[in-house]
Amino acid sequence: MGGRNDALRAARLRVGWRTVEQAAARLTEHGQQLLDDRHFTVSARTWRRWEGERPGWPPEETAVVIHDALGRWPEDLGFTTPAGWIRPEHHEEEQVKRRTFVSVTAAALVPGPVAPQYVDPALIDYFQQQLEGHYRADMFLGPHDLIGTVSAQYQLIDKLLRSAKGETRRGLLRVGAAYAALVGWLYQDAGDMEGAAFWRGVTQEIAVRSREPHLIGYALVNQAQVRTDLGDGQAVVDLCEAALEDSHRLAPKVRIMAIQQQAHGVSLIGDRKAVDQLIDQADCLLPHVDDDLPWGNACRRTPAYLEVQRATCYGRLGLGQEAVSLWDQILAVIPETARRDRGVYLARHATAAATAGEPDQALEYARTAVDIAMETGSARMRRELGALQKAMQPWQDAPVGRDLRDALALVTEGS
Repeated sequence: MGGRNDALRAARLRVGWRTVEQAAARLTEHGQQLLDDRHFTVSARTWRRWEGERPGWPPEETAVVIHDALGRWPEDLGFTTPAGWIRPEHHEEEQVKRRTFVSVTAAALVPGPVAPQYVDPALIDYFQQQLEGHYRADMFLGPHDLIGTVSAQYQLIDKLLRSAKGETRRGLLRVGAAYAALVGWLYQDAGDMEGAAFWRGVTQEIAVRSREPHLIGYALVNQAQVRTDLGDGQAVVDLCEAALEDSHRLAPKVRIMAIQQQAHGVSLIGDRKAVDQLIDQADCLLPHVDDDLPWGNACRRTPAYLEVQRATCYGRLGLGQEAVSLWDQILAVIPETARRDRGVYLARHATAAATAGEPDQALEYARTAVDIAMETGSARMRRELGALQKAMQPWQDAPVGRDLRDALALVTEGS
């Protein structure tokens, strides 16, 4: 191949795309029509890199568009195949539009009635144990590989609820709310905010049906998380205040979740003093977390959990130097195995470094975050890297700015 990707060049020439610029324009048009997404874009610079010595690997939906346009999958066109890549062989139109996920609503809106059956109480423990495994897998895999599995288990819980009685039914409602919340989180991490909002609504419904104050508070915090990603600070505050209205009835863990999420809300409004007050308030509750609830355990599972929230809020407030100092401490204790979370934190660290006037450090952190984003397919991570690109604009014409653009092109274009 002489150091170039001749396979891709030959494929575009076969379909009559004579130049790189023409190929990028035609693939963009093809992708927008196939995915019904006018924002889908592949630039000439990206295509030129694809035909170069280090073509990298395109995002999954871009791989689908390439296959549909050229009749071959990227691994047959000279791209560097990542570990664990499985071809999405069956792409019906609706699946492609949904980034090859299962239908957002299918698992939650199964029409009834169903045939009555005996529901053994032991199934509650089974689903709780599976849930803990899903939480661990999410840290390693990201959303794409888990949505189908977790949605299918929620569908089974919903079916069993129609036959279960008494304490067994109440136990299934509690675990079902946790499964719905996890599905909502997976859609949110994948960047599908409509899917996330739908499943947060399902979580709220089943939490209310459970009559469990802890779960109702948890569900409100879940909805506040969506509002945080939408940049609606006042709505975040409203939802968290609603969750905390009867705080004496809530487990300390749920109160911590609501208080720290409220901190994100006030950071969106620009209130640094309130951010610190709320994070400090949540910190006082940490020693009192002693429940055995199988959901919402990030405050116990994530090292420096509350400082992660503080650093994120500081970054949002433009407090670059303060955020950099916190991220230095946090990333020293986050294990390498928490791959997806580490990638998000590195991207935020990079943005804080750029805000603090340290572009070379920002580039160093960004390169590692890009590698993780490509592995996990986390849209949240890509969004954080997009924020970094804006923060690095003062250096856009300098060598460090060009190096950053080349690094980010792997995940911010054609996605």
